[in-house]
Amino acid sequence: MTASRNRIALGLVLASCLLTLPGCFPLMLGGAVSGALVASDRRTSGTVVEDNAIGLKAESRISESLGERVHVNVTSYNRQVLLTGEVPSLQDKQLAEKIVSEVENVRNIVNELAVLGNTTLSQRSADVLVSSRVKASLVDANDLVATSFKVVTERGTVYLMGRVTQREAKRATDIVTGVSGVQRLVRVLEIISEEELARMTPPAPTTAESNRPNGQTE
Repeated sequence: MTASRNRIALGLVLASCLLTLPGCFPLMLGGAVSGALVASDRRTSGTVVEDNAIGLKAESRISESLGERVHVNVTSYNRQVLLTGEVPSLQDKQLAEKIVSEVENVRNIVNELAVLGNTTLSQRSADVLVSSRVKASLVDANDLVATSFKVVTERGTVYLMGRVTQREAKRATDIVTGVSGVQRLVRVLEIISEEELARMTPPAPTTAESNRPNGQTE
């Protein structure tokens, strides 16, 4: 089991690194990989599509209005939007939030933009490494479903998003705060009950079903 978890952790780390590169890599990660991620997501498939659209539209509109003087990352999970990065003034911070608030289907905004100069490439690379360590640590936890969490890191601060129970939130907090490079943890979590989690979790296959060849029925 340990070897299997390590392989999964490595896959998540590699995927995280690929998604930070420019060009066609995100498109190449489509198909079976993206399908597997959606299948284990606690959002509906329609909400996943909405979140992707919110991120694309918001980043495009911010870029058109504020240009290269800002560094703004938009992360949407279950239509709750997290803004991270740097802007040169408080007015720019407020404007970025206003732009996002006008994007269709946004229900809430958590504005974590800092009024600072833009981070360097080396600083952003360090954040990618921290995110990778956090994701791998969540995968290694036997009592958590790592894909229930979305991890964002900005200047050493880790933001956790997702739909999780109180137990999962506390467990993840204990894990993440112990990861090397994490300077601060901010939880942007939607807390659900254990009953709600049970309703959205597919039942495990019986022994007979797991041993049955693919496609074979009684």
